[in-house]
Amino acid sequence: MIDLVIDQRRRDLGGFEVGRVLPFASHRMVGPFIFFDHMGPKSFEPGFGREVDVRPHPHIGLSTVTYLFDGEITHRDSVGAVQDIRPGEVNWMTAGRGITHSERFDDMRKNGGLMHGIQAWVALPEAFEETDPAFAHHGPDDLPTYESPDGLWARLIAGKAFGAEARVKTHSPMFYVHWALKAGARAELPAEYPERAAYVAEGEVEVEGRTYHAGQMLVFKPGEPVLFTAVTPAIVMLLGGEPVGPRFIEWNFVASSKERIEQAKADWRAGRMKLPDADHDEFIPLP
Repeated sequence: MIDLVIDQRRRDLGGFEVGRVLPFASHRMVGPFIFFDHMGPKSFEPGFGREVDVRPHPHIGLSTVTYLFDGEITHRDSVGAVQDIRPGEVNWMTAGRGITHSERFDDMRKNGGLMHGIQAWVALPEAFEETDPAFAHHGPDDLPTYESPDGLWARLIAGKAFGAEARVKTHSPMFYVHWALKAGARAELPAEYPERAAYVAEGEVEVEGRTYHAGQMLVFKPGEPVLFTAVTPAIVMLLGGEPVGPRFIEWNFVASSKERIEQAKADWRAGRMKLPDADHDEFIPLP
């Protein structure tokens, strides 16, 4: 059932390294997921530098999905949202026709600590590419959880899966799940969606007689369920859904046409995209 194995590529974002998985050269999307970064794990000492912060920057045509295992990030955006995100919560920002935001480590800078999480982008269907920008924060009560007696704990971050639905507004059929597995635990990914993948964020798992480790994404063929066995304690992120059609991606912009991306680049270069009210003194220039 495994169609492709993607190894993360390490990227230095300026004081903070991530493992980039999507987009990948030969497989750019899984369902609507077009971008997938593994942040950390990285331990910070108190008073670490501001070069780690992500200054205000723009997006179009997508929703960003921030989910943490450890740490804390402060989000500020151009629709007026200011929101701290902590482990087990979801920040879902819909860019639509255009939004700007920053991600800063204000509280972590005071005390230090471990930063570990996933930043994903979900491409919007064509009918919603130019929708109004919006931001939503969801706590654990909005995200269904499940625990089995043999060592599986699961949280549905967004979409529908395993007979449950998260209270996160999405724009196309999709699923996004956090599994925590004890060593020896077994769990099955059903054949519910045509495009599915699993990312090993921590530990090792066995699928179809082979062992896969942290930093690898397994992309599956459609049609049959997939059985996982945890070789060690493991964290696995499940993702996928219905495809939304091919997309172009350049810098922070996603669109179904190259012309729309060129317009977004021109708008950012000319200063026509509003900066966050609560964070407007600096920004990331167009590369």
